[in-house]
Amino acid sequence: MPKRIVPLISLQVTNAKPRDKEYKLSDGGGLYLLITPSGGKLWRMKYRFGGKEKLLSFGPFPQKTLADARQEKEQAKKFGDLLSKYVQ
Repeated sequence: MPKRIVPLISLQVTNAKPRDKEYKLSDGGGLYLLITPSGGKLWRMKYRFGGKEKLLSFGPFPQKTLADARQEKEQAKKFGDLLSKYVQ
């Protein structure tokens, strides 16, 4: 059974502070915010294709908001579903 992940709220994203090492704030469905030690906040999505783990980047926060990142995640999943029908 998959682990239940509580979705992020925009306040958590805004208030995320850098640490000594990179860390992730997960939003579920493979989407997460990577916070770098230099203070960068980058939207990324983990997914599997052809049995291999892949990584998709959506851009930095605040240029891409939480809502934008979620919308792009849904578009990527739809594209991946469509692509998987034709590529084996």
